[in-house]
Amino acid sequence: MRAPTALLALLLGAALLAPTAAPAAAAPSCGIRWGSLPEQVTEPATGVVEDVRAGRHGCFDRLVVDVDGDVEGYFVAYVDQVRRPGSGDVVPLRGGAALQVVPYVPTYDVEDGSATYEPADPDELVDVAGYRTFRQVALAGSFEGTTDLGLGVRARLPFRAFVLDGPGDGSRLVVDVAHRWS
Repeated sequence: MRAPTALLALLLGAALLAPTAAPAAAAPSCGIRWGSLPEQVTEPATGVVEDVRAGRHGCFDRLVVDVDGDVEGYFVAYVDQVRRPGSGDVVPLRGGAALQVVPYVPTYDVEDGSATYEPADPDELVDVAGYRTFRQVALAGSFEGTTDLGLGVRARLPFRAFVLDGPGDGSRLVVDVAHRWS
């Protein structure tokens, strides 16, 4: 009986000394509690669109609409198709879902009609290649004091929309879209 006991001790010792696999790295817990239902604020605005840009964060992709003046009102919602204001033409977007982003400010001066924002390519406002969630950002148009943007995203994911003051006398409409459901 000494051989089985010695063998058992040898196996237990080897098991204790054997390298163990490191635990798999878990995805970061972002604690996002956003939803995917429409968000709207119906406050009047006095600004004009100056720029549209995007950024990547650990848990979400961010779209920013820079406004010269105040943007208080906006509408952001998942839609079947983003359409051009006035004509109703469909704006083709890459991705599995489409967010319509409407800041209640125009891309033109309301006094003289001169453009305040003229992108080189309205169908590709921002280069979002390599983003985890965003697939395309397009300008659908500006009509009757509002601007319609189409945001093509990978899938219908949680989002939030809010306004930040600054810099200076300006403001920013921010739309964050999560990389995943929490």
